[in-house]
Amino acid sequence: MSVEYVVNRPITRQQFTELLSHTSLGERRPLDDSDCLDSMLANANLLVTAWQGETLIGLARSLTDFSFACYLSDLAVHEDFQRLGIGRELIRRTQQTLGQKTKLILLAAPAAAEYYGPLGFEKSERCWVLERSSEI
Repeated sequence: MSVEYVVNRPITRQQFTELLSHTSLGERRPLDDSDCLDSMLANANLLVTAWQGETLIGLARSLTDFSFACYLSDLAVHEDFQRLGIGRELIRRTQQTLGQKTKLILLAAPAAAEYYGPLGFEKSERCWVLERSSEI
């Protein structure tokens, strides 16, 4: 199987939605909200994608300052291509693009909670989340 990895190739909302619908992230992303999905793509400033031919099979979508911190918001690999090292390679290429000064931060999906430790990520007890429905 030949996989091509590309940094910052634009993808369509339809490609994004199709990929997410074949991952565990699909149930936690607003797949029926076109405006939100368009904004998610437009405002991410680092996108590493995995392709088999013209088919998007994986992505790492991040927001970063390229200096200190990078939030890896979505790591998604199509269910038919999982356990082949694609997720690891997407993270590696994200990290490579960022350089050595930038810390990579993510919130693990429940189904992937055990995935990140063996890759070298350290679990943090200092993360806090303010839900959209909550106000300060």
